[in-house]
Amino acid sequence: MTTVETRRAAPPLPGTARRSPAGPVLALLWAGAAAVVALWWADTGSVVGAAGWLTDAGRIAGLLCGYACAVLVGLMARVPLLERRIGSDRVARWHAMAGRYTICLLVAHVVLILAGYAAQDRASLWHETVTVVLDYPEMLKATAGTVILFAVGITSARAVRRRTSYEFWYYVHLLTYAAVFLSFGHQLAIGNDFNGKPVATAAWYALYLGVAALVLWYRILAPVRLNLRHQLRVESVHREAPGVYSVVVRGQHLEEMDARSGQFFRWRFLGEGLGWTSTPYSLSAPPRPDLLRVTVKALGGHSTAVALLKPGTRVWAEGPYGSLTADRATSHRSLLIAAGVGVTPLRALFETLPGEVTLLYRARSSEDLALGGELEAIARWRGARVLYALNGPGGERPDISAESLRANFPGLAGHDVYICGPHGFAQNVYEALRGAGVPDRRIHHESFEL
Repeated sequence: MTTVETRRAAPPLPGTARRSPAGPVLALLWAGAAAVVALWWADTGSVVGAAGWLTDAGRIAGLLCGYACAVLVGLMARVPLLERRIGSDRVARWHAMAGRYTICLLVAHVVLILAGYAAQDRASLWHETVTVVLDYPEMLKATAGTVILFAVGITSARAVRRRTSYEFWYYVHLLTYAAVFLSFGHQLAIGNDFNGKPVATAAWYALYLGVAALVLWYRILAPVRLNLRHQLRVESVHREAPGVYSVVVRGQHLEEMDARSGQFFRWRFLGEGLGWTSTPYSLSAPPRPDLLRVTVKALGGHSTAVALLKPGTRVWAEGPYGSLTADRATSHRSLLIAAGVGVTPLRALFETLPGEVTLLYRARSSEDLALGGELEAIARWRGARVLYALNGPGGERPDISAESLRANFPGLAGHDVYICGPHGFAQNVYEALRGAGVPDRRIHHESFEL
């Protein structure tokens, strides 16, 4: 067990939770889609015959696909407004949904345009495809971009992701940038909605250049500045439970990061063969001006190798990200529900969250309770409660139903509830809390299952 300095929580401030900008951001994204439809409508005259219907349907699918590509990349840019105020889990779900829309629109665009051109030229679909790819301007690059986008879409499917390593998925996913770059030229070169229309062309350039600027700043320049400024290195590694290790990272001027309990960083440890992988791990203790700590369970090759890190190993970090923080609180009373290594961000919140706090920790056995000693110490000094939901002697699972929660936590509907654990566990607890009468706005969780 590692020792971490404890601090008194600030007085509670009920009713001061910052409102999420998710609604306005979504409204802005849909307004952009509406503007794209308006652009197509203004440039579309009378439609005659099957060829005309197919071609114009392909045009609007292509325009919306181009817009969706920009949105897709923008959601990958790790903009603090999105990552910290809306929440990385919700942004990840938006990104996954935008990806599905993009692939569907891309398929519709390719099929409808080729079918329309083939009908217009009275040629076979194969002949028209070869002609478009080889003879039309910018189409060879656009074809390469299309193939890449399809590859990204296939590897992002849940069934495929379960059978591939995180590293493989991550690097294939990064090819989205190349796909968008390769496909951009043909949108302006042969797009009738932009030819001779300087205002529409300028707006399209502004959209793509704006997204490119976000990626350049937040995914490249900001991390470089952060790591040059803070000079992060591994201080020590400690075993917390079977297969669970804490990594203490030392750096300079860490208070400037404005990291909060409950947030996470993406970590790249430049040693032990781990430098090729960037993995999200939550802070498992409140950040200090010179130290950060994460706690990792050995679930794969990367997390297992973390236990072998040597003191002095250089660390490359990006963040902080996530909105599972005290800013979400709306009440004096909070219930934290953790399972397994999901206790890590809640352990940090357990120490710093204002007001009356209870932690419910789900694990198979007492040997699997990571950071248990720290939780007990925090509970003693701040007068909080920590409860354990362990399997019975015969392996029976504890009851975490709506009825059980209501019975064990009087006034539960007036609590803020923070959940962190495996996706299935979090979903079951969420449904139990809703059944126990807890309003949705008071249930706070982050999940990275796409």
